[in-house]
Amino acid sequence: MEKDLTSGSVLRNIAYFSLPYLLSYFLQTLYGMADLYIIGQYNGVDDITAVSVGSQVMHMLTVMIVGLAMGSTVSIGKAVGAKRTEHAMAAIGNTVTLFMGVSAACMALLLGLVKQIVTLMSTPEEAVAGTITYLTICFVGIPFITAYNIISSIFRGLGDSKSPMYFIAVSCGVNIALDYLFIGGLGMGTAGAALGTTLSQTISVLLAFVMILKKKAGVKLQRNHFIPRHETLGQILKIGVPVALQDGFIQIAFIVITVIANRRGLNDAAAVGIVEKVIGVVFLVPSTMLSTVSALSAQNIGAGKHDRAALSLRYAILITVGYGLVVSIVTQFIAAPVVGMFTDDAAVILLGGQYLRGYIWDCIFAGIHFSFSGYFCAYGMSGLSFLHNFLSIVCVRIPGAFFASAYFADTLFPMGLAAPGGSLLSVIICVWAFLWMRRKLPQAGNDYCDS
Repeated sequence: MEKDLTSGSVLRNIAYFSLPYLLSYFLQTLYGMADLYIIGQYNGVDDITAVSVGSQVMHMLTVMIVGLAMGSTVSIGKAVGAKRTEHAMAAIGNTVTLFMGVSAACMALLLGLVKQIVTLMSTPEEAVAGTITYLTICFVGIPFITAYNIISSIFRGLGDSKSPMYFIAVSCGVNIALDYLFIGGLGMGTAGAALGTTLSQTISVLLAFVMILKKKAGVKLQRNHFIPRHETLGQILKIGVPVALQDGFIQIAFIVITVIANRRGLNDAAAVGIVEKVIGVVFLVPSTMLSTVSALSAQNIGAGKHDRAALSLRYAILITVGYGLVVSIVTQFIAAPVVGMFTDDAAVILLGGQYLRGYIWDCIFAGIHFSFSGYFCAYGMSGLSFLHNFLSIVCVRIPGAFFASAYFADTLFPMGLAAPGGSLLSVIICVWAFLWMRRKLPQAGNDYCDS
């Protein structure tokens, strides 16, 4: 159901939109967490490493799809804010056409490259076979993963963050049940983890289609809306491609760090893989604010209410900084027990605790630049988001992790600090870009409203 986010309390609208999205993101994160947790209960470190490496590849693919879909969320949101229903329906139809073609091409390409991808990841020899199995099954499910994420982006562009929450809640429950069946009951190992994830995503998509067909989604599409339109696709891609590239570079940085850890040995690889899953959970609030700011700002920009867009950004930064401080401080005392939830291997727990204590400070700085990125995307200036993330990765994150690994062979703590170091550079660039935008805003705002 379409929701007007251009009136009423900005803080209340943030809460209305972000809380269901936060829960959705949490439930989606449980996919990988459940796979890793359950595989750790029934299998050894080799299978834990296989699932952590394989799920990191899938996470990279998923976030790039979500990033590309940001173009749809913003385009739909602007049309809704401007009360241009036909433009909104055209954006929805063209989104479906675009992403179904993209998903089919990705599935075919990645299935042909699965062994090369596993090799590129420097996967420890003991985990190679399991990683290939995991990725092969997940790659087959790419069309369903894509379908879920574009449906969610469409609903959020309409101001509805509750429906995706319902879809993912059902899917997450099914995934956990199937993991226990396939991994614990049938002893399928990494194949069971991948199969449970793929089947549960499929169920999520089917549920979404049922809701749309029953016309409970406020979406009334006609055949002509699915015909590619140059202007509509151009606007979606103009916003979405830089975001997808940005998210892709971020994940490449994570993968490079994973490769560095893999080359240190099986225990280091497992420790880094576990911490990446934990970070995925604690980063839920910053990630939620990115999508919240983009959706709220897009509707308000479409309605010509630029002050409300800026206020959304301000509130998001305050929320993420406060949250990040609390989480970072608390984690210094509970890092090892958190890692111990996934394994009873003492060496992995020690290394994982070190890595997490350094990495967790990124929650503060990432929350700030995530919020700015959402604001930039709403104005169609997603190139700014790409720029600051690219510079932080190339100048700080990757070289920082490499040198920390080389000079601190007995601890992962310095490697963990590479992430907040990179995000700090992003924050500096974002603040500068925001001040520059505010000087140009009246003219830029009108241009984007007319697009």
